[in-house]
Amino acid sequence: MKIAIGADHAGYRLKDEIVPFLLSLGHEIEDLGCDCSQSVDYPDYALPVADRVAGGQADRGILICGTGIGMSIAANKVPGIRCALVHDMFSAQATREHNDTNVLAMGERIIGPGLAQEIVRIWLETPFSNGERHVGRVRKVKEIEQQYTVHP
Repeated sequence: MKIAIGADHAGYRLKDEIVPFLLSLGHEIEDLGCDCSQSVDYPDYALPVADRVAGGQADRGILICGTGIGMSIAANKVPGIRCALVHDMFSAQATREHNDTNVLAMGERIIGPGLAQEIVRIWLETPFSNGERHVGRVRKVKEIEQQYTVHP
């Protein structure tokens, strides 16, 4: 799987733990930054990751900031993105099975690298259930998105 990953200054250390883990699982990684502790703006890193996923250049995306909240908000502004903020293993599984999420957001200030790796593993390995009720709900989310997307 090709995975785009990005972080701001409050999440880059966890990103640096997750990248080798992803490589060890055999995934191809596109690291879109950042790599410093100097303050940067999370939307500047959420957008390139979300764009890669929405455009099909990446199969999935992972975003990390201090809490994961800002990254998830920014990513979900991109049409085609279903980003979930996850800090536990149950939610990692449920958001794939029920919501067919394509971007994962996490907070470095909330969880440590061991739990983050397990969340990532579960999220990547869990397929969408394709259950009738879940397909219908994801379709409704896509319809809402289309309603508010400006078409030239």
